[in-house]
Amino acid sequence: LSYSSWSLGGLVQPGGSLRLSCAASEFNLNHYAIAWFRQAPGKEREEVSCESISGRTATAADSVQGRFTLSRDSANHTIYLQMNNLKPEDTAVYYCALGNIGCGYVMAYWGKGVLVTVSS
Repeated sequence: LSYSSWSLGGLVQPGGSLRLSCAASEFNLNHYAIAWFRQAPGKEREEVSCESISGRTATAADSVQGRFTLSRDSANHTIYLQMNNLKPEDTAVYYCALGNIGCGYVMAYWGKGVLVTVSS
C-alpha cells in the first residue's frame, strides 16, 4: 500500500480539511475491508474508521464522527480519508489498512503511515 504524492499528509491549520489517499494498485478492493488508523505521539494506535468488505457497514471513532469520511474507489484501487474541521488532537501518523476478514479483526495489509499535523 502506498500514498499518492499529492496526499502525503502535512501541516494543516485547525478547522482546515485534508484528504488522504492510499493507493492499493495490486488489490481488488471489493474483496477487502478498508480502514484508517492513527497513532498520536505517546499514544497507542487507534482505529479511525473501517468499512466492511461489502461496503454496507462502516464504523468511526467517536472523536471523528461527523468530520471524517472513509471511502473507496475500487476502479482506481484507492482508499480515501476525507478529514474536515481538523483539530490539534487529530495530529497523528495515519495508516491505511486492508483486511480480508472484516472490521474488528487484525488487518492484513498496512501502508507505512503519513504524518498529519494540525497546528496554527
